[in-house]
Amino acid sequence: MKGKILLRAFVIWLILVIAAILNGGFRNSFVKPKLGEYAGHVISSVILIFFILAVTYVFINRLKIPHGKKDLLMIGVFWFVLTVLFEFIFGHYVMHQPWDKLFADYNAFEGRVWSFVLLTVLIAPYLCGAILPKTKKE
Repeated sequence: MKGKILLRAFVIWLILVIAAILNGGFRNSFVKPKLGEYAGHVISSVILIFFILAVTYVFINRLKIPHGKKDLLMIGVFWFVLTVLFEFIFGHYVMHQPWDKLFADYNAFEGRVWSFVLLTVLIAPYLCGAILPKTKKE
């Protein structure tokens, strides 16, 4: 992956992180008190998934650097790794969340849908690139 693409992808990821933090604040301040913890988790996750897809679509559409499907896959992997690292480092060391609570969000069998957010982060660049006709071949 080229340096310009990586740098731009990192900047977009930072925007996604800020949006996720704001989304969490919205969930805790407005949604959770009215609808409960689980509904807040699901609604917040769905909002974040749509935001990730929208921002990624705009990012890929405006990417003026030649890129191919491999670049888009690598952006998704890059975002995924950064997101998981951020979630555990920020969640544990800054927000003081216990490890078991952080890992609990990955348990889809308990109704947690955070894994779908991570899946979206992983596939969004490739998916949006496949939709857009402007994706350039390597």
